[in-house]
Amino acid sequence: MGAVSMVEGVKNVMGWRALSTGDRVPLSQPLPGVPQPVYAVPSAQDQATEVTTLANGLRVASQNKFGQFCTVGVVIDSGSRYEAPYPSGISHFLEKLAFGSTREFKDRDAVLQELEKQGGICDCQGSRDTMIYAASADARGLAPVVRLLADVVLRPLFRDDEVEKTRQAIQFELDDIDCKPDQEQLLFEMIHAAAYAHNTLGLPKLCPRENLSAIGRQVLYTYLSHHFTPSRMVVAGVGVEHQPLVETVQRYFVEQPPLWEENPELVLDNRMEPDRSLAQYTGGLVKAAPPPCDPQVSKDLSDVSPGQTAIPELAHFVLGLESCSHQDPDFIAFCVLNMLMGGGGSFSAGGPGKGMYTRLYTNVLNRQVSLLWLEPLGHMYHWMYNATAYNHAYGDSGIFCIHASADPSQLRDVVNVIVREFAAMAGRVSDMELERAKTQLQSMLLMNLEARPVMFEDIGRQVLASGHRRDADYYIAQIGQIGAADIERVVQRMLGTRASVAALGNIRGLPPVEDIEAGLLSKDGALPPRRFSLFGQ
Repeated sequence: MGAVSMVEGVKNVMGWRALSTGDRVPLSQPLPGVPQPVYAVPSAQDQATEVTTLANGLRVASQNKFGQFCTVGVVIDSGSRYEAPYPSGISHFLEKLAFGSTREFKDRDAVLQELEKQGGICDCQGSRDTMIYAASADARGLAPVVRLLADVVLRPLFRDDEVEKTRQAIQFELDDIDCKPDQEQLLFEMIHAAAYAHNTLGLPKLCPRENLSAIGRQVLYTYLSHHFTPSRMVVAGVGVEHQPLVETVQRYFVEQPPLWEENPELVLDNRMEPDRSLAQYTGGLVKAAPPPCDPQVSKDLSDVSPGQTAIPELAHFVLGLESCSHQDPDFIAFCVLNMLMGGGGSFSAGGPGKGMYTRLYTNVLNRQVSLLWLEPLGHMYHWMYNATAYNHAYGDSGIFCIHASADPSQLRDVVNVIVREFAAMAGRVSDMELERAKTQLQSMLLMNLEARPVMFEDIGRQVLASGHRRDADYYIAQIGQIGAADIERVVQRMLGTRASVAALGNIRGLPPVEDIEAGLLSKDGALPPRRFSLFGQ
C-alpha cells in the first residue's frame, strides 16, 4: 500500500492525474504542474562571423561553436571555369593530388599521421568555381592543423610518381563513370556545356581523356601560381577563437612563401593570367560523342548492370534555362521554386521531408497507376523512371534544370511532360504548395547548418563572394517573404531565355530543340506535331 500511495503522490505532483481524469491538455499548451523549461539561447557573439583581412589580401573568417572539435580549411576562387588557357582537367588533378607530399611531409601517410595526432580527418573538393581544402580535428590542435593546411595548399611537391598515380586514378574514375547505371554526373557536365557553349562554366569539371597526358608538374605549378594567390583565398574556421586563428594563419600562410615563389623554375615561362571572363549563357544542345555505328545512339546504356539483376535501359533528358547568380536578388525565389518542383526517382524510399507533395512527384512520378474512369491514359506516366529539378547558382550566372529518364521508346513523351511542367510554372501557385516549399527550404537550411563542415563551407563561400557572411536568420526571413508574385516573376524571367538540352543514351525519339523552345512558349507546353519526311529526319 505504501508503494501505491507513493506513486499516487508522484502523479499528483506531476499533474498526471489531471491528464488521466480531467480534460486533455493540447500539445500547444504546457502541462499543468510541470516546471517551465529554461532553454539555452546562444549568445550573439557565438552567432557572429568575424572576418579579418591580412596585409597581403588573404581573408580569415571564423565563427565560434560549442564543442571540442573544429573544422578549418581554405576556400579558393579556383575551379574548372578558369581553365580556358590551360588543358581542362587541372582542378580534377589538384583534387586527387591534395594532401600528398609537401615540403614538410614526405608523403600522404605522413600527412594523415599528423592529422591523426589531433584526431582529425581531411578532404579536398573541387567544383566549377571553387577549390576547398578542409580538416576537422580537436580544437586544441589548431596550430598543427593550420600548418598542415598551409603546406598542402602552398607547398605541395607533386612528385612524378604521385602525378602518374593520379593520372591512373582519374583514368579509372572516368571508366567507372562510364560503367555506372547512374549517369547524373555526366549529364551535369553536358548541360553546363550546352548552357555556356563549352566555355567558362561550360568547361568540363572532369578531366577529358585526351588531356590526361598533357597535365604535368609545370602546368600544375603554373596554374597554382596564378590562382592560389592571397586575394583569391579565404581561410575559414568553425569552433575556434578568431584571434588565435588569425595569428596562426599569419605565421604559416603569410610569413612562409609558396613553393613556386621560392623556386620560379617550377613555373612555365608563358604568362597565363587568370581568366576573368563573365559566364555568357547561350543555350544549345549537347549529346555524348556518338559511336560510328549509330548516330542516333549517343551512348549505349543497354548493358550497364553491375550484377546479375538487369537494370532497364534508359534514355536521359535534361532541359535547362538560365536562372540567376547567388548574388542576384532573385536567388532566394529560385531556391523556393526549386523546392516547389522537387522530384526524385520512382523507386526511391519516401519519408518525412522527402518532398512527396512537390510538383514533379504529384504531377509526374505519382501518376503511375490510376483508375481509368477517373483519369485518362494520356495523363499516366508509369514509364517515368526519374524526374528531378536542380538549380545551379554561381557568381555571375545560374541554370535551372530538370533531369528525367525513361525507356528510350518513351523519350518524346518524357520531353513533352517536362516541357509541360516548365510551362506550368508560369501558372498559379497555390498558397499551400508555396508555404510547404518555403518551410521545407527553411528546414533544410537549418538542418544542414547544424553540421560544422557545412557551416565552414558556407562561411568560406560567402566571404569569398561578398566579403562578409549573412547568418541563417537573414535567409530564413528572406525565404518567408517570398510570395506567389515572386515565383511568377522569376519563372517569366527564366522562360525568356534559350533552352539548354542534354541527351544521353538511345535518343532516336528526341525532338528538335526548336520544337522544345516552341513548347516552352506555348500556354499548355505542348510540342508541335511530329513532322514526317520520306527522306528521314
